[in-house]
Amino acid sequence: MSGIRYLALGDSYTIGEGVAPHERWPERLAATLRERGYPMADPEVVARTGWTCDELAAGISAAALRGPYALVSLLIGVNDQYRGGTPDEYRPRFDAICALAKSLAGERTGRVVVLSIPDWGVSPFAPERGRAEIAREIDAFNAVNRAVAARAGARYVDITAASRAAVDRACFVADGLHPAAAVHAEWARLAVDAAERALRV
Repeated sequence: MSGIRYLALGDSYTIGEGVAPHERWPERLAATLRERGYPMADPEVVARTGWTCDELAAGISAAALRGPYALVSLLIGVNDQYRGGTPDEYRPRFDAICALAKSLAGERTGRVVVLSIPDWGVSPFAPERGRAEIAREIDAFNAVNRAVAARAGARYVDITAASRAAVDRACFVADGLHPAAAVHAEWARLAVDAAERALRV
């Protein structure tokens, strides 16, 4: 369908591992924006379960995307943390991804919306004893992406607190790790105001 172009970049949280395509948060975000009067096209999604920043960068290159997009969302970093990376290693990689997002938004960073990394430590998948450490590491990674986004002039949406509130088993799909449809709906709700501001740039 034609309309305002939206590009969603990320990993399993963006691709919506375990939920139907119409239930993932980028699709819900676009639907809410349509309800607000914006003729949004269906989101173009470059995301894959397990991707780190570097793998997302390679995926963007392979996709041969044709910008500019009126809206670009970016949610990446949980796998950089999960694989044992450090915030210092994450910083230049996330900075490079932000630069790619800016380029795809026609060099208008105000069109880029960065979402914080959810805390997978609250999931049934996470080891009970490791949850506090996971939370500390997620906070450290989010301090990096918040600072990088601010320096770049991108918009920032904190969905980590909402992810930590989703502790019921029904908040997760069958694998016990990835968020269920209701959580995606909440993330879209949290992101919509920033996305609408981005569309006004």
